Amino acid sequence: MKSGTVLIVGCGDIGTRVGETLVGQGCRVVAVRRATDLLPAAFEAVAADYTEPGSLDFAADLQPDYVLAIFNPAGRSEAGYRRGFSGAMDNLLRGLDGHRPRHVLMSSSTRVFAERGGGWVDENSALTTDDAPALAIIDAEQALLRSGLPASVVRFAGIYGATGGRLLARIRRGELYPPEPLRYTNRIHRQDCSGFLLHLLGLARRGDTPAPVYIGVDNLPAPRHEVDAWLAAQLGVEPATAPAAGDAVEGARGPAGHRRCRNNALRESGYALRYPDYRAGYAALLESEEAGSTGC
Repeated sequence: MKSGTVLIVGCGDIGTRVGETLVGQGCRVVAVRRATDLLPAAFEAVAADYTEPGSLDFAADLQPDYVLAIFNPAGRSEAGYRRGFSGAMDNLLRGLDGHRPRHVLMSSSTRVFAERGGGWVDENSALTTDDAPALAIIDAEQALLRSGLPASVVRFAGIYGATGGRLLARIRRGELYPPEPLRYTNRIHRQDCSGFLLHLLGLARRGDTPAPVYIGVDNLPAPRHEVDAWLAAQLGVEPATAPAAGDAVEGARGPAGHRRCRNNALRESGYALRYPDYRAGYAALLESEEAGSTGC
């Protein structure tokens, strides 16, 4: 498999996981983030705020073979999403100028889908027309996919797997959501998030052509109360009170999050999930937390 230069824009936890594996495979990794002191020494670090116009004008000079864009909102307002997604994509495409990488990957979100009633969605499902922050993400996707560059977007949902997350803290307080109203959730473990991005880069590096759009979730959409109850049982927690309306839930974005996502394209690409459902993923996380607390 050919190596080459990989530019990772927005290199946080997921980007770092991807980059470390690529370095081990002989790739040159150039990583962009504001706090470059948090990056591994093996990366070529570039301190930049990708939301600022002109901040990525160096990209063409790097001649990257592959680009991975992991954008985040610059704030929770519509303007923050515009800066963090559509503005950032404009900065990236302008920075690449006439250079054509072999493939560009964008990490996106299932928030872009119109479905809000718990129905099933796939890569071809209708997109929202009335969620302003999601529209900024859609604009970034479309700008990339219409750029003429070989590109793919991966719409992730509910990335979890870090210790000390809000969901487990809430369950430990005994705050479980009730069965009604029914709310479906979708998720993917962060190891599968980075693993799938690496898989798609691997396809491109072998000369294959990844699809334009993927949904990045595990095999099992599940009612929120079901996940809560299972975690409570694993932790030996007795339910106390339901969380207050509007409380943040890991991986959920209010009404826009109520849908069931199919991952057929992910599985058809040849990727095998390490954690195919929430039970496998959270069991591993709880085991890791227990080992850490005992010093093992």
